[in-house]
Amino acid sequence: MKPDADFARHFAQEWVAAWNAHDLPRILSHYRVDFEMHSPLIAQLAGEPSGCLRGHGAVGAYWARALELLPELRFELVDVLLGADGLVLYYRSPKGWAAESFVFDDQGRVAQARAHYAVPPAGA
Repeated sequence: MKPDADFARHFAQEWVAAWNAHDLPRILSHYRVDFEMHSPLIAQLAGEPSGCLRGHGAVGAYWARALELLPELRFELVDVLLGADGLVLYYRSPKGWAAESFVFDDQGRVAQARAHYAVPPAGA
């Protein structure tokens, strides 16, 4: 699916609202059952050195752990960037700046997501 501006804005608002509500089923509803998630935090929290998990079960367990560890978790959407076959959400999290890229299937569900986090300044 090639997302348009209306889809991108709606997805961004709903995605942030789901995370800010800490509603794991609502969060997962945006994703295909067999989606792929890439994040440098997966290695730390899920013990998967590749930084990649697949599917609602594995990613859901990882996100449940993250929500447990960060009860103050709240995202503030800064911008939505539209690409040829996906979009990027740029947002502020309790840990700093983040950007997440999404590629969608034909039904508008996320098939692949990649999280990116600001690099701390040298010496920090």
